[in-house]
Amino acid sequence: MNKTQLSVNVNKVALVRNTRHLGIPDVVRAARLCLEAGAHGITVHPRPDARHIRAHDVTDLAALLRGWPQREYNIEGNPTHNLMDFVRDLRPTQCTFVPDSTDQFTSDHGWDLSQSPVRERLRPLVAEARALGVRVSLFMDPAPELMTDARELGADRVELYTEPYAAAWAASDDDARSAQLARYAAAAGAALDAGLQVNAGHDLNRDNLRPFLRAVPGVAEVSIGHALIADALELGYAAAVRAYLHCIDEAFQK
Repeated sequence: MNKTQLSVNVNKVALVRNTRHLGIPDVVRAARLCLEAGAHGITVHPRPDARHIRAHDVTDLAALLRGWPQREYNIEGNPTHNLMDFVRDLRPTQCTFVPDSTDQFTSDHGWDLSQSPVRERLRPLVAEARALGVRVSLFMDPAPELMTDARELGADRVELYTEPYAAAWAASDDDARSAQLARYAAAAGAALDAGLQVNAGHDLNRDNLRPFLRAVPGVAEVSIGHALIADALELGYAAAVRAYLHCIDEAFQK
């Protein structure tokens, strides 16, 4: 089994920068330090209100990643808002379709592909992104019954929304943790059976990442931002990235 890749979401670096007009902390420098420490990719989620990542950040990071051809660039967002313009212009390695509203505080649910209007709205956008050579991942709740729908739409991957698991872990409730891990394992298994690859992200951290990867099969990539950047405030970017890579390494040890 291939080891899970780590993509660092640098949105929170931009959020801190935007509180002043000094250009610090520098988003591109943060991304470069993470890549130098071994991160396998960089993720951004540029929302229409530009409250953290801004359009120039998306472009500047694309220029940075061109110098790291073995690393991946993942741009997240709602494809009915501003995401597709970035996909068309920059052709990142991967785009992740997320069903956010324009004023949503943070991502908090996946696509409900049981609804025909949702599927038909996404279908041409998935096809367009793939025609541009961009891998498409759909942000999904851990619902095994929806994985065949994601594949039928033409998606390459799903990203499992992991906040419910993270909440159970934070509550120190062993039964809830086990139940959530069973949900995610079933969803990942269904995705793999449907021919999809599996990503995961949202509130994963150094405490809960290792058990998640041990229990959930075939996770190709985790996208981690809030917790990793919070850890970087204490440890520095490089040490924080290495700590998460160590968690991944431990999860794959027999």
